[in-house]
Amino acid sequence: MKRILTIVGARPQFIKAAAISHIIKEKYFNSLQEDILHTGQHYDQSLSGRFFSELDLPQPKYNLGVGSCSHGRQTALMLSGIEDILLDNPYDGVVVYGDTNSTLAGALAAAKLHIPVYHVEAGLRSFNCDMPEEINRILTDHASHLLFAPTKTAVQNLKNEGFNEEKIIFSGDVMLDNVRHYSSVHSLGLNANTEFILATIHRNFNTDIPERLTNILSALNDISELFHTEILFPLHPRTKKAIDSMNLTYKSNHIRFIEPLSYLETLSALQKARLVLTDSGGLQKETNFSGKACVILRPETEWVELIEDGSAILADADRQKIVESARKLIDKTIEPNRLFGDGNAAEIIVKKIIS
Repeated sequence: MKRILTIVGARPQFIKAAAISHIIKEKYFNSLQEDILHTGQHYDQSLSGRFFSELDLPQPKYNLGVGSCSHGRQTALMLSGIEDILLDNPYDGVVVYGDTNSTLAGALAAAKLHIPVYHVEAGLRSFNCDMPEEINRILTDHASHLLFAPTKTAVQNLKNEGFNEEKIIFSGDVMLDNVRHYSSVHSLGLNANTEFILATIHRNFNTDIPERLTNILSALNDISELFHTEILFPLHPRTKKAIDSMNLTYKSNHIRFIEPLSYLETLSALQKARLVLTDSGGLQKETNFSGKACVILRPETEWVELIEDGSAILADADRQKIVESARKLIDKTIEPNRLFGDGNAAEIIVKKIIS
């Protein structure tokens, strides 16, 4: 039996890992043993602990508890901790997800010990190297043994950069697997007739620059007045801290600030929302999977397919453009397509690792 170590550290990785863990438990438990290592990059209970119980993820065998610190120090602490575990425990492979510091640390630690690295969500590119995520994903791809690309665009990015085509596998997106798998509905204190627009902000270039944050909040207020619809705004800890520290005691009868949503609560909110405005990469896709349109509060996106098929518009932090984008997309129904595979990405990935 092969043994793999799954390395996670942030909310989107818990969700992606759930798809892989479920398929191993259901079909491949005789061929593959999985242990989970949690770096502790997200240590807040609302961002970490509840996801494991809600998604029925196995509890981590290891938890490094690195917490919050500078990018360099955080990555170094993870790298050292992961290396110690890999030296003490024989694993046949390491699975990493996405583009966080946990992703890069796991890939580097394994690669330096000549342990195969399997990168789920490989090949994504924003072509903006000011984003730490872009550096993480590029370096992780170069350290990986197999590259599981969620879209054909990601496949082409890897080919354009000269990667060996035998390493590249178009798997589709494990997030689509999850959207199809989970069907629980949470009320969020809303009745069936409640209409709202869902908004989330957590990227540091939006939260740490007062002008950008103010523009976005002002645009949300404009949109709620324009469409006579409440804005439901789950507050990421970083965003709440920014609003408090900048004295942006933003008062609006139209914006409803709430605690961060769990994954299943997010899926429920997507089913009921008229429109989504976000700077989250994962939520952009989940919005698409749920048949809703999205205004992206960033200057670029890795998920260019969403722009090309008209289901999303890039508005950055431009107040007027955000409002105009919302006007174009409000209540637009998105037709399902196969941009992100057929919803069986996890099985494709697990079977390839085993073989």
